[in-house]
Order: sequence, then C-alpha cells, then structure tokens
Amino acid sequence: MRFAVIRRRPPIEGGFIFLDRPRAAVIGWPPDAHLALALALAVPVWAALGLAAGPVMYVPSGWTAWTSFVLFYPVVEELIFRGILQGELLHLTTRDGRMLRLGPVSAANALVTVAFVALHMLAQPPAWALAVAVPSLVFGHLRERFASVWPAVLVHVVYNAGFGLAAWLANR
Repeated sequence: MRFAVIRRRPPIEGGFIFLDRPRAAVIGWPPDAHLALALALAVPVWAALGLAAGPVMYVPSGWTAWTSFVLFYPVVEELIFRGILQGELLHLTTRDGRMLRLGPVSAANALVTVAFVALHMLAQPPAWALAVAVPSLVFGHLRERFASVWPAVLVHVVYNAGFGLAAWLANR
C-alpha cells in the first residue's frame, strides 16, 4: 500500500532575532511568547482607549453588528490580507530563503500594512485608520512566525472584541 506525501512549502526563514524559528503549534504550554505578548499588551491599550476616546469609539449595536465586528471582519480581512496578499508577497520578496526586510519588519508585512491602513481609510477618520498600522504589523508578524494565517485571525478577533467591549463600557 502506498501513502501520498503532502509537502508544504517550508516557512520562510527570517534574518531578525527570534523570527527565524517559527513554532509549530499555536496552542501549547508554555505558550508562544510572541502570541502571549500580542494578547497581553492589548489589555492596557483597550483601557487607555476606553478612558481617552470612549465617547467617540464605535460601539456595535445588536448581535449582527457584534458578530460582524468580532468574527466576520477579522476572518475575512486576515484571509485576504495575511493569507492571500502577504503569502504571495512573502514568496515574491524572498531570495535564497531570506526575506527582504525593512529593519525587523518583512517587506511583505510592511506592504500589506499599507494596504490594510488604506482599506480602513475608506470607512474611518484618518487618525483611526492609521491606528490599525501597529496591530496590522503584529498580525503580519504572527502570520510569518507560525507560517499560518490562523494565529493572526485569533488575535484580530480578540483585539476587536476587546476594542468593542472597551467602547461599550466607556459609553454606558
């Protein structure tokens, strides 16, 4: 009996410290330090936003709006931006197994972040749209670190949920 071997493209190696060895599993113990840090640093950001900008923050109203804001938008955005666009850009900007980098950020992540901010400019004031640049870089880093879009989807869902909750609490 013969078994088919499914070969995946290996993760692209990075040239920056701690970026060149992606972990195989998203869930495990101890948790991946980059994933844990991405989630932990969101809490003080939500608190600061709620205190400083609470009255002008978007608060989803109704289950449909919450579902769209917390699940639908993050999944669709990450599949398109980190899954398709960043995946292809990683292959276009990689030579001899090394990513083209702009400091610690891959060129693919930087280009996708520009596109991500531009998309948010269509629906948000410029300052709010620019504020998604840092989370976008985090999502892109996680996509590269794990060679998968799903950690970025998970963190994006958590970010949107926390952002919505902070806005709701600030407007009560």
